[in-house]
Amino acid sequence: MYIGFDTSNYTTSVATYDGTKVTQAKKLLTVKPGERGLRQSDAVFQHTVNMPMLCTQLELSVPKAVGVSNRPRNVDGSYMPCFLVGENAAAVLSSVNSVPLYKTSHQVGHILAALYSVNRLDLINQRFIAFHLSGGTTEALIVEPDDEEIIKASVVASSTDLKAGQAIDRTGVMLGLSFPCGRELDLLSQKSNRCFKVKPAMLGINCSLSGVENKVKNMIDKNEPAEDVARFALTYVAQSVNAMLRGVIEKYGNLPVVFSGGVASNTLLRKTINDNFDAYFADSEFSLDNAAGIAIYAYLKDNE
Repeated sequence: MYIGFDTSNYTTSVATYDGTKVTQAKKLLTVKPGERGLRQSDAVFQHTVNMPMLCTQLELSVPKAVGVSNRPRNVDGSYMPCFLVGENAAAVLSSVNSVPLYKTSHQVGHILAALYSVNRLDLINQRFIAFHLSGGTTEALIVEPDDEEIIKASVVASSTDLKAGQAIDRTGVMLGLSFPCGRELDLLSQKSNRCFKVKPAMLGINCSLSGVENKVKNMIDKNEPAEDVARFALTYVAQSVNAMLRGVIEKYGNLPVVFSGGVASNTLLRKTINDNFDAYFADSEFSLDNAAGIAIYAYLKDNE
């Protein structure tokens, strides 16, 4: 058995992997009504409280190796204090049991979890396109095999300003939804019969999402139905990501495409992409923040 820890900005997560099956336990961090995020000190405190409970739920035994995400991405300067909680728990478990500890990024965990979910872990041995769509990241990546990190993800396109998750959460908060707002906004948008024609704001193959917030404010000021506001915001995000993918394929070729990150669980986004491209989307439990990919990373590193 291999154990993975992930303490991202909004979810505490622990998972195990036996080489075939993932088992995980996770808890969403609490954000006060009306607020659009958490201070790092609050996130660290909640992770510290959640961690023992989640480990008890999984009834952890002595692992063969331990994995942990200790940074958002595998680039210089990528750092968030909240990842220290998972890193400390992993270090103690590794030390007490004298088993290897493997560290990677939250982003690599997302990609591996998505590959596991769609039964395509074999893609770690070839070049493919991955999208990481979340509150802090809206990136198109070229992913290649790597001797040190299992996979190396290089950013080839991104949002130049607001991230997809930020656009969704800010819309949701303005509509009075609970943060993070992705799931509620998705359900609300499905009540709308409006069809919005959106022209994405593109800078080459990069997208700009800053216009969403102002347009949403205008719709709310005009007392347009909440479900229509939700539908517009998600249409804008979906069409922007669709345009990014088209540009990436034109530039880098028709490679396999995998979507990861919480925003990738959105219904409208999935339909928009699948209507135009062949792409893999992870199940929701493996799209949202999770430690599954981290446990899988530990397994892969230990069996190189």
